[in-house]
Formats: sequence, C-alpha cells, structure tokens
Amino acid sequence: MTMGDNTKNQQLHHHQIFDVSVDVPPQGGSKCFDDDGRLKRTGTVWTSSAHIITAVIGSGVLSLAWATAQLGWVAGPSVMLLFSFVTYYTSTLLSACYRSSDSVTGKRNYTYMDAVRSNLGGAKVKICGYVQYLNLFGVSIGYTIASSISMMAIKRSNCFHKSGGKNPCHINSNPYMIAFGITEIIFSQIPNFDQLWWLSIVAAVMSFTYSTIGLGLGIAQVAANGNIMGSMTGISIGTVTPMQKMWRSFQALGDIAFAYSYSLILIEIQDTIRSPPSESKTMKRATQISVAVTTLFYMLCGCMGYAAFGDLSPGNLLTGFGFYNPFWLLDIANAAIVIHLVGAYQVYAQPLFAFVEKTAAQKFPDSDFIKKDIIIQIPGIGPYNLNLFRMIWRTAFVIITTVISMILPFFNDVVGLLGAFGFWPLTVYFPVEMYIVQKKIPKWSTRWLCLQILSVACLIITIAAAAGSIAGVVSDLKVYKPFKTSY
Repeated sequence: MTMGDNTKNQQLHHHQIFDVSVDVPPQGGSKCFDDDGRLKRTGTVWTSSAHIITAVIGSGVLSLAWATAQLGWVAGPSVMLLFSFVTYYTSTLLSACYRSSDSVTGKRNYTYMDAVRSNLGGAKVKICGYVQYLNLFGVSIGYTIASSISMMAIKRSNCFHKSGGKNPCHINSNPYMIAFGITEIIFSQIPNFDQLWWLSIVAAVMSFTYSTIGLGLGIAQVAANGNIMGSMTGISIGTVTPMQKMWRSFQALGDIAFAYSYSLILIEIQDTIRSPPSESKTMKRATQISVAVTTLFYMLCGCMGYAAFGDLSPGNLLTGFGFYNPFWLLDIANAAIVIHLVGAYQVYAQPLFAFVEKTAAQKFPDSDFIKKDIIIQIPGIGPYNLNLFRMIWRTAFVIITTVISMILPFFNDVVGLLGAFGFWPLTVYFPVEMYIVQKKIPKWSTRWLCLQILSVACLIITIAAAAGSIAGVVSDLKVYKPFKTSY
C-alpha cells in the first residue's frame, strides 16, 4: 500500500511524523527505507496481534452462544478447537509466502493477490481477487448492519427501562446505518494502512470490553438459574424439526468458521512488520498469540452463553432477549461494539481501497485527478495529503455499502454465505497450494497428501455451511419488506 507517487522528501517528512523505529535491515536497506525502497516499516509482534485480534474478535463472537446451542456441549467446543487449529496452521503456511522463493531475502508480496500471483499465477490470481474483494465488500455491509443493531439495542434498552417493559419500542434501523456511514466516510480518508495502528488498538480494547460484559452477564445468568442449561447434543428435536436441526447445525459450523477467518488480510498486516527478525517469524508469533487469545475468548463466551440460555440462546448475545437489566451495562457493551466495528470496517476496507487506487493509477498514469496530492495543514495534526480521486471513490464506496445494508437488513445470513465462499479458498486452498509451490513439496509425498486431505475436509465443511446459510436467507425472504426494517 503505497502513498502514491510522492517524492522521497515528502516520504521522509512523513516518516519523521509517524515513525520512531531505526532498525537497519541487513539486506541493503537504509535508516529510513526498507530493502524495497519503501518507508521503514515499524510493526511489531504486538501491533500485528492487535490488528489480528481487531479483525477476528468481531461481532462474530456474539453469535457463538447460538452456534454452541445448535451443536451441543460435545460438538460445540470441539468444533471451535478444530477451527482454531486449522486457522493457526494455514496462517503459518500463508505467512511463509510473504516473500517469494526465500522467507528472509525474497521479493516481498504486498497483498494476498501478489502472493498468489508470484506463487501460482494464471487464472487463479483473478479468482482469488474476485473472492477476496467481494468478501471484503460483504464484510463492510455486515459491519454496517451489526453496528446499527447495537445502536438500536441501546435505544431500546433505555426505552424498555423508561416504560418498565410496557412499550414494545419498535425502532427503524435506517437512521443508525446512515450515522455509521457518515462516521466511516470520515475515517476512510486516512490514506494508509500503517497509520491506522491506534484505531486497531482502540478497537481491540473495545472487543475485549463487550466480550467480557457478555461473558459476565452469562455467568450471572447461570448463577441466577442455579444450574447449567443445555445438553450434550444441542437443541432438542421438538423445539425444532429434524430438518431445521440439520440446517441450523450447518449454519453453526459456518458461524464458527467465519468467526475465525482473517487470512484475508494477513499478508497486508505482515507488510507493516519491521525486520529483522524475518517477517514470517514475527507473524507466526503474532498468529500464536492472537489465535490463542481468540479461542479462549470464544470458548468462554460461547459456552457461558449456552450455559445461561440453553436451547433458547439468542442469535446475538447482547442484543437478544434476556438481558434487560442491568441496562446501563448493556449500553456500555453495545457502545463498545459500535466503536469496535468502526475500526474493524477500516481494517477490512483499506485493502480494497488500496487495490482500486493502485489499479486506477496504473490505468491512467498521467491523470492529475488520480495522482495529485494537495497538502493541507491541519492545526494540531500536521500536514494532510488530500487526493481528490481517493476522497470521491472512498466516499462513494461507503455510501454504496450503507444503502445495500438498508435494503438487505438480514445481511448476516448473506455475510455467512459470502464467508462460506471465502473460508475455503482464502483460508485453506490458496495458502496450502502456495506453500506446496514455495517449499517445492513433491506430489503424492506424505506431507502433500496431508495438506490435500486438510483442504478437502475444509471444502466439505464450507459447502455444508453455505447450504445452511442459503436455507437461512430463503426463510428470511419469506417475511421480508424492503426499507421497512424495524426491530
């Protein structure tokens, strides 16, 4: 993600404002620039872990009680552990592909697509691009919807509290989506991914806040019930039909799989890490930390939510029923979700912004509209490079995602579907194939066979999850009226 066509002086100036690291890499870098002539990267294990945790512990954590309820006490936690292992393993494969041919001195790949291009090439690059960018687009819409649901939950819990539970408090979601869109338009003007480190850290803190509140309320509910709800096999047949049980179990698999997927932006995060030590070493460590933290959290939130509500576990732990008191605590949790989603939206949208801007700059190399930066002095912040094309395109993108969210408010099922299509190719298939090429693993060797078995098993899970999500969308469409979304 470059800063466009700035001169080295401007870059240097920029470097002095944002950057304090002066590690000199052994392979031909200088004090201010890395071995590829770009500004010194400053990322560490901790900033990378913060980026990953921001991307992973999204609002997905809140649907895990529902997912656990579909699968039961045996399968629920086992599936979570299984996915955490798959995610960790394939992420280490992917981080080895950041540099082509050699993981210390090879040519850097700046994006996921660059890695696919230099390792696999051909039609696979196009397929990867379509899947990746469609997925990022889908996530942006999902986050817009999730944040509006949390903002409405605050309004509703206060309204319930005032009326003592007598008023049903139906609220239209559109104004909240528009408010979220306006906030994102402002944040989208930040030109570069590595300048977002502070937003990621704020977002990571927020995700801990609301997950902990969800966990605490779950524990309190278990204490109030005096026993642990739920069964070994999950939601009982009778509460749902056998057919529903099957679809919902598939969708639960999907929910858990996508609660983990961040390989989408792994290479982009790795591109912010300073070296030495080699980026892949740092990234492996960051992946270990963040997957361990995430799994612990997911286990606690999913299991406690299920223990509290049993078969009746809500789709979203904090905005579901059940918790109207203490209402102020719920408000804090929902506000934390909204703040977190503002950051997470940027973490996901920035790679897409950078891709479109880079493509436009290559297509129209002489266009001032695309390339020219206007430097504006902002009091208290310093100089800001305003680029007209960047401003207009990013604003348009946010407006489009907001409008689609207003038309399709049950997009959580649709994001599950996009996620299902994204999980296998991006988290499993491409990392496995690239690793085989990079490490020159011979066909039909034991290692090659094990990697292929992993890939096929994940494909089967993805197909099942997609089927479950489609069934969910079909049932939503039966009762749907556009723009008439109140909760």
